[in-house]
Amino acid sequence: MTVSTRVEDRSAIAELMTGWLHRDLGEWDQLRELFHPDGTIEITWFEGPAGEFVDASARMGRSDLRSKHVIGGPSITFNGDRALVETNALLIAENVALDLACTAHNRFWDRVERREGDWRIVHRASVYDMSSFNFLAKVPDIDESAFRRHPRAYAALAYVLEKSGFPVDREFPTRGGELEAAMKAAGRAWLGTA
Repeated sequence: MTVSTRVEDRSAIAELMTGWLHRDLGEWDQLRELFHPDGTIEITWFEGPAGEFVDASARMGRSDLRSKHVIGGPSITFNGDRALVETNALLIAENVALDLACTAHNRFWDRVERREGDWRIVHRASVYDMSSFNFLAKVPDIDESAFRRHPRAYAALAYVLEKSGFPVDREFPTRGGELEAAMKAAGRAWLGTA
């Protein structure tokens, strides 16, 4: 593989990562194109096939919940036509009816594969680093027991999601935790570098 080819690969993968903008803009067909047809995703409020995630995101887009993602530059590890990609992201979410919002810092952890010349996401997961509430007009009463059901790293995000009708049903990886270590080990095994 030549240096110029790998530069093109890095550019194509970086474009996949910043393509998450399509989700914020409600561009569902373009969002669907980021994934291979058998692609999957597991994040706080959704776990399953990427196509179903896009449909669920469209439903979320019609709710009182709004979101915006700020995507950083990816760190990419290649092995042939496969790559592991870790990308910092900042998520701002608000429920406009509740005047309640949050900011969450996470890292997308993607398995990306080139098939028939195109790089697309095979599996997207997320590691949650920290989250906090943003209060838009007033400080609302927060149900502390509902907040504390989730790890601190994404408790504020989970709270806003659940108050918006999008349940968070299981525990997800947080920085330095066992779930993050297991997720990364599985990714390295998939890449063939374990």
